[in-house]
Amino acid sequence: MLPHPALHASHAGIWLATASAGGAETRAIGRAEAIRVAAETPVVVLNAPLIGQRLGYAELSGLDLLELFAFLHPARFAVPTPGGLARAVDLSPPDRDEEVASFLLEAAAALLAGAADDWPEREGAWLAAASLQRLRWPWAPAVLERLAKPARAERWLFARLPEWEEAPPRPAPRTVALAATAVADRLSMLTGDGAEERPGQRAYAAAATAAFQPRSVRDAPNLVLAQAGTGIGKTLGYLAPAAEWAEAAGGAVWVSTFTKALQRQLAHETARLHPDPAERRARVTTRKGRENYLCLLNLEDALQGGFAGRAAVLAQLVARWAAYSADGDMVGGDLPGWLPTLFRRNGSTALTDRRGECIYAGCPHYRKCFIERAARSSAAADIVIANHALVMVNAARGRELQTRPTRYVFDEGHHLFDAADAMFGVALTGAEMIELRRWIMGPEASGRGRRRGLQARLLDVASYDAEGNRAIGDAADAARALPSDGWLARLGEGAPFGPLEALLAAVRGLTYARAEQPGDAGYGLETELAEPAPALIEAAAPAAAALDALVRPLTALGRRLEAVLAETPDWMDAPARARIEGAIASIGWRAETVAAWLALLARIGGPADPDFVDWLAVDRAEGREYDVGLHRRWLDPTRPFAEIVLKPAHGALITSATLTAGGDWPVAEARAGVPHLGRPATVFEAPSPFDYATQAEVLIVTDVPRGDIGSLANAYARLIAAAGGGTLGLFTAIRRLRAVHGRIADRLARDGLPLHAQHVDPIDTGTLVDIFRDDPNASLLGTDALRDGVDVPGHSLRLVVMEGVPWPKPTVLHAARKLAGGGTAFDDRLVRARLAQAFGRLIRTSADCGAFVLLSAAMPSRLLTAFPHGTRVARVTLDEAIARVASRLSTGERLGHDALAWGERAG
Repeated sequence: MLPHPALHASHAGIWLATASAGGAETRAIGRAEAIRVAAETPVVVLNAPLIGQRLGYAELSGLDLLELFAFLHPARFAVPTPGGLARAVDLSPPDRDEEVASFLLEAAAALLAGAADDWPEREGAWLAAASLQRLRWPWAPAVLERLAKPARAERWLFARLPEWEEAPPRPAPRTVALAATAVADRLSMLTGDGAEERPGQRAYAAAATAAFQPRSVRDAPNLVLAQAGTGIGKTLGYLAPAAEWAEAAGGAVWVSTFTKALQRQLAHETARLHPDPAERRARVTTRKGRENYLCLLNLEDALQGGFAGRAAVLAQLVARWAAYSADGDMVGGDLPGWLPTLFRRNGSTALTDRRGECIYAGCPHYRKCFIERAARSSAAADIVIANHALVMVNAARGRELQTRPTRYVFDEGHHLFDAADAMFGVALTGAEMIELRRWIMGPEASGRGRRRGLQARLLDVASYDAEGNRAIGDAADAARALPSDGWLARLGEGAPFGPLEALLAAVRGLTYARAEQPGDAGYGLETELAEPAPALIEAAAPAAAALDALVRPLTALGRRLEAVLAETPDWMDAPARARIEGAIASIGWRAETVAAWLALLARIGGPADPDFVDWLAVDRAEGREYDVGLHRRWLDPTRPFAEIVLKPAHGALITSATLTAGGDWPVAEARAGVPHLGRPATVFEAPSPFDYATQAEVLIVTDVPRGDIGSLANAYARLIAAAGGGTLGLFTAIRRLRAVHGRIADRLARDGLPLHAQHVDPIDTGTLVDIFRDDPNASLLGTDALRDGVDVPGHSLRLVVMEGVPWPKPTVLHAARKLAGGGTAFDDRLVRARLAQAFGRLIRTSADCGAFVLLSAAMPSRLLTAFPHGTRVARVTLDEAIARVASRLSTGERLGHDALAWGERAG
């Protein structure tokens, strides 16, 4: 065993294990001793940030087993818990918290023993370990002691990665009509021999086929809205006609989702289409926005000194991962979600292209770029798994016009309205403007890294074309009027610099004057852009002049680059052409952004545009300001969605289990953009085959006082104990979530019921769900992100508890849409949809059984239609709810006893 002790801290206690001749000796210790030991000697831990948080010792470092696992087994996932690690290294998991510390020593020995042998990710390990030793990575000496130096020099990452190859343009899809029998046969092939007969799935596939038939009228796609209740099998139901059309027509179908979890699930389901992995890689690909992928140029900069300290260690581990990654996706791909959180996200965002500074073919790693590889793979694939945001971005910014899909499937279609709302909105804020300044000007003062300004990125064009060079210089000069580093502090001091900071100062002052309330909790402030104060009107004109001085050279530069492309000078080879084409697209959408800012400024002091909602905002978190500015959203964002995405398409299927939740088909059609198209949509509904009357019940608790945190915490604790864990707790406010977690986590842990929480545990949301799914005794508290898109079938999720009716937040935007959408009926539709989505987490298979508890005596009866037909609903006291949950869900007498004990403690 290692000579170092192992430390484990949970909400149930703290334990220290030390190696001895007979194995490992473990003892319980206090928080003060644990901090002293961790400060004096390296300790073996599992997830140092989490252990440090539980100790109240944020500086905790040491030998983190998750870092060792990431080094030895890059691109492999392990649930970051003792049980998950035990399965990953083929050891017996510890049964109790007090056994974990000694298990950590055993796991460390097992992992290091593997380093002495050949293993699949052996290549590159010695070189990486040597680099990590120079960075004083705590595991490096132990790894190098066991890792034999290779006889031949190992290839570095950039030599190992394969290059993508150019392919001829794909011809336009052929016009084909799908036969119903062909789709039915394809569905039978996907479901397999011996599968149970599912009439609802067959009817769904037949209805979805209409979206893949030939279009008859321009700007009028074959649009199908299909609601498939949970359990219908809609994924295979739409993959059947999609695959049949792609094969017959020679075209690509883009399947778009809202959540990354569904993207992963879809990628798994396509194994039924193409069981052979090589064929599947060629015919199915996953696409995300470029900010999700590792940028090799940023990584090279980080490895060569651009990062220091812990960030440099992360860069080395990411380089190990990149050599074995399937696609270079750092957000939801095969990079473990817990890895960046081990480094407090220190440096991980700088390894992706989040600022749009890509130099395309000017990059030395262009032919190995993960982003370019994904784009080319999608151009040749039959099925492209994407997300709503990427589909809209590509359409709005004119990207990849030659490979623009003609057929779409929008799964999680109930989120299209929200995705379009975010995509087509305008934000004239300090944070947005300073990013534009950096993109144009590059590093200023002591800025580090490879970031380069517009002039450096287009140096060859500037030297060739005098007008282009002049436009670049004019843009750089105009960009100096944009906010610069320290702008927030200057606003707080009342000393803005330049016309645009003066505009933000006026926005900030008016927002505080109109929106601040006594007893303010320190969260964001906003006020509608109506009756602007004289100071704001006076600031608008100079700000508009500054932005106009910027948009003109950007537009001129775009035209000059197009002219250079047309002239095709001698120095322009294929890589240079690709780089200039990329620059044209990038400059174009930034010029459009500035033009949209100008349109928003024109609204100040002028008439309101009925198509838009405008407001002023100061964004704050716990009293700390982090952005200030003006905002604009479409009153109906499906208008630009229909115009830009749907009309050019030949067919689209919009589907969800809750498409009409909260309303009826006219509401669903309106939220999908149907009224803005030239022809009506085909609608279809297949109800869930589940027996909700016996599988689930809804309990509305009537005696938990609203606003009483103690009573709310007691209710959650007793319900979790009654169910024996397996509980998803949903909150509408982060502050209440944290207060409840702080009151009940320790005692639940002592009863063997771990409690995890979003916004509390330093773990990303996806990994929290993995931990929750992995342990049937665990429970998870969260907010909106967990209300939808979380798929945890089986015993691990058997109880959903909501703290209250999920009424929409009364923002300026919501007030405008409520006024236009029918007042109270508009709110009711939103609440019913949210309740339906939350309830949908509970019953995922025909074998599931669960309860849905709402802690609100004021739940209006008119909202109960949110739940599936046949679901039993009862208004009960908390004691009655405890008894019914325990009766329905508990697996033993101990659980019921724990629930009773909680009631006695509360009393």
